[in-house]
Amino acid sequence: MTESDKVISYADLQTLLQNGTPDLTVIDVRTPEEVAKGKIPGSVNIPVDAVQSALSLDPASFSAKYGVEKPPKDARHLVFHCQMGRRGNIATETALSLGYSRACNYAGGFKEWAEKSSK
Repeated sequence: MTESDKVISYADLQTLLQNGTPDLTVIDVRTPEEVAKGKIPGSVNIPVDAVQSALSLDPASFSAKYGVEKPPKDARHLVFHCQMGRRGNIATETALSLGYSRACNYAGGFKEWAEKSSK
């Protein structure tokens, strides 16, 4: 997997969300305090320091804790994001190391999302 395979653009993420892509999981790795100020619609908050333990949970425990189905390791659309990209990249690398082979980072983060969605 190349570096470009691990990154998704604003336009591509927006298209997946608008199309209601059924196998899309967007994980916001910011702190709950940051998320309280705004979030990408449909995203689930799992702070970056909890990603490894969250993705190691069994599916029932993951669902009970986060309110969404645990993505399978071969999930086609597993997207991590933070405010500007650094923590999202850390979470993506963590997921890849756990066998989530198609995990990717929305490098523009919530900062870009908020700027582009308000136009």
